[in-house]
Amino acid sequence: MPAVSSPPRAVADPAPPTGAAAFDPERLVKVLAGHGVRYVLVGALAARLQGFPRLTADADIAPARDPENLGRLAAALRELGARVYTESVPEGLPFDIGPAGLARAELWNLVTSAGRLDIVFEPAGTKGYEDLSRSAIRFEVFGVALHAAALRDIVRSKKAAGRPQDRQDVAVMREMLRRKPSRKR
Repeated sequence: MPAVSSPPRAVADPAPPTGAAAFDPERLVKVLAGHGVRYVLVGALAARLQGFPRLTADADIAPARDPENLGRLAAALRELGARVYTESVPEGLPFDIGPAGLARAELWNLVTSAGRLDIVFEPAGTKGYEDLSRSAIRFEVFGVALHAAALRDIVRSKKAAGRPQDRQDVAVMREMLRRKPSRKR
C-alpha cells in the first residue's frame, strides 16, 4: 500500500505553531471595547497609529488598575481565550483570569484567539494608565474609539527600557517628533 503524504508546503508558507493565532488587532480592539476596558495602547502599535514605520505582530496595553476595570479586562481576556505565552509552549499556559489574578503581576505576556497581547501596568519610565492617559491621543480604529500613548510618552518608555530595538525605535520617533509641525495657538 502506498504511503499517504500531505501536500508539500512552500518554504515561505510555514505552518503556524499549534494553537497560535494570527494577530487580529481589529478583533482585539473590538473585544476590549465591548467589555468597556479602560486602557492606553502603548508600544509599537500605538506609535504606528502616529506614523511610525515599523510593523508589529502584537499589542501592548496599559490598563487602569481599579477593581472594576480589572473585572472588565478579565471578562475580555476570557472571551479571547487568553493564556500565558511562553516560547516553549506557544499556544500558551492557562492562568487565573480574574481581577485578583491579573493584579498579582506587573506584566502579562499573553497569547489569545486574536494573537499576542502584552498587558503592562507600568511601562518602563511611566506611572501607568493614569500617567499615560493625560496626554493620550484618541483614535477611531475599526469603528471603535481608543486611546494611544503620545509619541513623546512612547519615547520616554522605550528610552527607560533601553533594549536594542527600543534604542533604534527611539531614534526614529525622535526624528518624527522633530519634523512634526508645531501647533500655533
